Amino acid sequence: MNPLSLYDLNALVRRSIEQCLPDEYWVQAELSEVRVHPATGHCYLEFVQKDPRGNNLVAKARGVIWNNIFHLLRPYFEESTGQAFTAGIKVLVQVTVSFHELYGYSLTVQDIDPAYTLGDIARRRREILQQLEEDGVLTLNKELPMPVLPQRIAVISSATAAGYGDFRHQLEHNPRGYYFRVELFPAAMQGERVEDSILEALDRIHERQEEFDAVVIIRGGGATSDLSCFDTYLLAAACAQFPLPIITGIGHERDDTVLDAVAHQRVKTPTAAAEYLISRMDETASHLSELVERLHEGVTLRLRQEHIRLQQYRSRIPTTSVRRLATARMELLTAHKDLHRAVESMLTRYRHRLELLRQRITDASPEKQLARGYSITLKDGRAVKNAAELHPGDRIETRLKEGKIISTVNP
Repeated sequence: MNPLSLYDLNALVRRSIEQCLPDEYWVQAELSEVRVHPATGHCYLEFVQKDPRGNNLVAKARGVIWNNIFHLLRPYFEESTGQAFTAGIKVLVQVTVSFHELYGYSLTVQDIDPAYTLGDIARRRREILQQLEEDGVLTLNKELPMPVLPQRIAVISSATAAGYGDFRHQLEHNPRGYYFRVELFPAAMQGERVEDSILEALDRIHERQEEFDAVVIIRGGGATSDLSCFDTYLLAAACAQFPLPIITGIGHERDDTVLDAVAHQRVKTPTAAAEYLISRMDETASHLSELVERLHEGVTLRLRQEHIRLQQYRSRIPTTSVRRLATARMELLTAHKDLHRAVESMLTRYRHRLELLRQRITDASPEKQLARGYSITLKDGRAVKNAAELHPGDRIETRLKEGKIISTVNP
């Protein structure tokens, strides 16, 4: 029995691997660790594969991308995918298999296929959008009405971002001098803090939502690889359900994030976000100008119509006046005749009534009564109506139709 040293055994393993696996192989895996050595520039990786049913690890391998390859692959990958070359992404890499007596088994990356990662990113975006749709919130922010005059703007951006300065400059120097009130709610727009800081900013705006007309989320410049931080379910759900319209301008025209998909309005850049707000003001100003013009035309037309009517009335006044005077004259004559007849009729009725009253008065006169055989007894010139009024010795006068009788009352 001739035992081998550990080095001899590892050397045997290395020669066997080099003989059995001499080619380059395309491998699908997830990056669980990405570490760049600051001195050498080499990138050290850990590849893993998970069980899709239980999410447990089923395979793991160390990997390396040498500096001369890494400084080419990384910008190519990030520019192509809009995704940072970082842990947590799935990649399709071309590798050679190696074994080192001291460091053991590893995979050396020679190339990478961004299309595979793009497909995985697109799949994750689709899954998030599908979940938002199933939750019934996907289009809620798009359905909000944009204010007619969006002048009170809450901005979520980095305070030092050039894009924020461009946004403010564009608003403050708009050609027509529209007034905008802009308040910044600072947030990280790249790195691991993006989701948490934007959510915190949204919470602060929500507490004062009555003070704003719209929310603008902008990012000035920045690497395309930083866009992945805008592809999270929590951030998208918060924006989709936010009670104010959200405008996104995070700096890349060809790359749509999940946040762009749920926002009320998606524009390319911070400057474009400002131009959109100015255009909304322009639309309102144009509409107001159109209304003013229509009002002016309407008033002018109405005045012209009324002037024509006035002229028509004016030309009709003489004829109408003569006709109305003639009609009034005829009505006056008719009324005069009617009044004359009415007065005569009334006078006749009252004359007849007076005649009847005169006859009744005549019939009731003392002379008439005396003529009928009645007499009147007077005492001191006053008619005696009751015998109890007389006393013995009173001198009374009895008047008849013809003459009078003087008497003295006896006891």
